[in-house]
Amino acid sequence: MADALVLQHAEDVLRQVHGTPRPGRELVEGAIGSSWTRCVNDYRLDPSRMYAPTVLDPTCLKELQAQHDELVAIADAEMESLYDQISGSGYALLLTDASGIILREKLDPSMRKSFRSAGLLVGADWSERHEGTNGIGTCIAEGRSVTVHRGDHFRSRHIGLSCTGAPVRDPSGALIAVLDASTVGSHDTRSSQMHTLALVNLSAQMIEKCLFLRRHHKQLVLRFHSRPELVNLLHDGALTLSEDGIVIAADETATRLLGAHERRDLVGRPLAEIFDARFDELTAAASTARQAIWPVRDLHRGRRFFVSVHDGRQQRAVALDPMPTMREERVYSQIPAGPAQQGMTLEDIAGSDPQMLRNIRSARRIANSAVSVLIQGATGSGKEAFARALHLASARAAQPFVAVNCAAIPETLIESELFGYKAGAFTGARREGMKGKVLQSSGGTLFLDEIGDMPLALQTRLLRVLEEHEIVPLGAEAPVKVDLRVICASHRKLRDMIERGEFREDLYYRLNGITLELPSLAERGDKEALIRRYLATEADDRQPAAIEPVAFERLMAYPWPGNIRELRNVIRTALAISEGSVICLMDLPREIRDAATPPPHATQSAPADWHAAGSDTRINPLAAAERDALLQAIERHRWNMSLTAGSLGISRNTLYRKIKHHGIAVASARRDRH
Repeated sequence: MADALVLQHAEDVLRQVHGTPRPGRELVEGAIGSSWTRCVNDYRLDPSRMYAPTVLDPTCLKELQAQHDELVAIADAEMESLYDQISGSGYALLLTDASGIILREKLDPSMRKSFRSAGLLVGADWSERHEGTNGIGTCIAEGRSVTVHRGDHFRSRHIGLSCTGAPVRDPSGALIAVLDASTVGSHDTRSSQMHTLALVNLSAQMIEKCLFLRRHHKQLVLRFHSRPELVNLLHDGALTLSEDGIVIAADETATRLLGAHERRDLVGRPLAEIFDARFDELTAAASTARQAIWPVRDLHRGRRFFVSVHDGRQQRAVALDPMPTMREERVYSQIPAGPAQQGMTLEDIAGSDPQMLRNIRSARRIANSAVSVLIQGATGSGKEAFARALHLASARAAQPFVAVNCAAIPETLIESELFGYKAGAFTGARREGMKGKVLQSSGGTLFLDEIGDMPLALQTRLLRVLEEHEIVPLGAEAPVKVDLRVICASHRKLRDMIERGEFREDLYYRLNGITLELPSLAERGDKEALIRRYLATEADDRQPAAIEPVAFERLMAYPWPGNIRELRNVIRTALAISEGSVICLMDLPREIRDAATPPPHATQSAPADWHAAGSDTRINPLAAAERDALLQAIERHRWNMSLTAGSLGISRNTLYRKIKHHGIAVASARRDRH
């Protein structure tokens, strides 16, 4: 960026703040003007100064992500969906906490370098206090959606960015996160950002709804909309009710549909003051198992709504409808909740896969030796979990296990992260200095994940540390002795990198005492057992989780390019958005729902109760009985589907879905009758 442009922007910002804009320019008002004023008067920022990004260290970042585990799991799924809509447009999606720390990113890998250069990376602090006016920080400060386009940014270094941030609120209405779409080097007009703003707003609302339903899934929740087809979808309104019919929580959509100014205008009010429905009618309906909707009137404005009731206290979903309907029976697999696995042992990880069992045997033999370990495997295959288990199996288990992701730390910071620095070593250094990861791991285990992404210059220094077992922090003169045990991991083929001159051969042989190859999830022979395990460990409050057979079959059929990490995220998200901790097919991401069902021999190891009802009626008596009942009803009405559906109390769509599910050939059966 030319110095003249930097100075011109800085001058414009300061003149605006002091109320003396350049001739011909109007005074900037609204969210941008207020933000510029805060940046100058409250944060004492200089718009022309090149402040270094403030980035959380990996350990603190991991702890922060763990604190927002539920939010991150739900947001991951929605960000994936939104990214499908904007991919190829040059935008990255970012999720931050309420203070502006980036927790998650979704972007084209080819754009990662330019976004990091702009300071947009996981762990970076994008609050106004640190980065000035921007889509994330200003959204937090204003408490509403904002677009900060090019010259709207306070700092001159950001005037090539265009950022749109939308708040994500918890069930009480407090801002807990920001969903942001940002692009580097934007040349679009300000008006063109309206489409992006609408998409980001919608996705933020979807995340909010999932959080609301998850938080209140064990309570009485009334869901409503003016259009019956939208009830029980993410666009409806939701009210949580107490035992005596008082509203104790309302989501943003409910507030808007009922014309309230804020959620608190609804909280504390009896339901009888909102709808022309008595609470005892709701609770009576909640004791049944009928799933339908019931028309009601809004007492304030007389609008007609349709409502359903979900009674999480009884762990089932019900709805209000004065007309009887046929109850649809489903077969679920129940998985008892298991303890959260904070420190998995080698036995926990082994499973029954032959390759993993060989790895475990080798790991046990070298657990207490000085042999360096290199773990190879695809991203998400569990390399860090394996390294932690190996650490726990060694005599160093009581000492620190320090993990460093070499691909996640900016190249300018990785040296100080690894080796630390003395007080005053450089501008912006902590007053007390910092112990690096190597020194923190002394006596324990240092895990260097994605070692293939470590810069060549740093590889040379790491080799010397491994040989001499001492480090020299930045700014220090005297070396410090360390007691090192190093485990490395990479998804990249390091030998190929050596041939290309991207990795030091001598460092490779120093790290490669023994290589353990982790199979991908798709290659593992114990995939079913892994799915069961993660269903148990992700179940909430030690309550059993359940899964529909067809949903389980899709989990088994999917190739899992993201490996175990993707499996855990999918299960965690599906449980978060499911009704009553029962995972249905529609709770799974689209790409998994569309996965081809495996042939019968591919799932022979699965017990009978995991199979879809129509996959083999010989092993599922309930499915066989339903199939026979359907055929009898169809024959009775001479294959008239409208009459058949009406007699069963179900829709034609549901009838056709059941026919397809049970493999009943409608066309051929009709031909046989003539």
